[in-house]
Amino acid sequence: MATVRVQQGAFDIGAEIAALGAGRADIGGIGCFVGTVRDQAHGRAITAMTLEHYPGMTEQAMARIAAAAEARWALLGCTLLHRVGELRPGEGIVLVLAAAAHRQAALDATGFLIDWLKTRAPFWKKERFADGQEGWVDAREADDTAAARWGALG
Repeated sequence: MATVRVQQGAFDIGAEIAALGAGRADIGGIGCFVGTVRDQAHGRAITAMTLEHYPGMTEQAMARIAAAAEARWALLGCTLLHRVGELRPGEGIVLVLAAAAHRQAALDATGFLIDWLKTRAPFWKKERFADGQEGWVDAREADDTAAARWGALG
């Protein structure tokens, strides 16, 4: 069963891993990806990033992505957490966990989850630079290419 959350506050990686594996002796491995705010983009210093989402629609998209991964790799559970609001460099933006009986399934599912989350969940990012200017982050072709390697979402 997937845990899907959009939240403003920070997440605790250790607590989320413990919750995913609590009371489970059948999990052989948990894949993990943590995305953080960088301090540079396009050669410019970033002072903050603001993330916005479409409530309701975002969680539904995340749940569809999680369900596709659970079916494809027979996962024993997964966690998708994404933050919104204003974040500073070094802060966590996204946490993806995938639990499986074997490590390769957990690792592959983690890659699939972050690639599809990055390209299909409705989030918008605005960077604030040290010079006071701001700009929305455009979708990247490299992200679409990464997601496409997994084939259809499901």
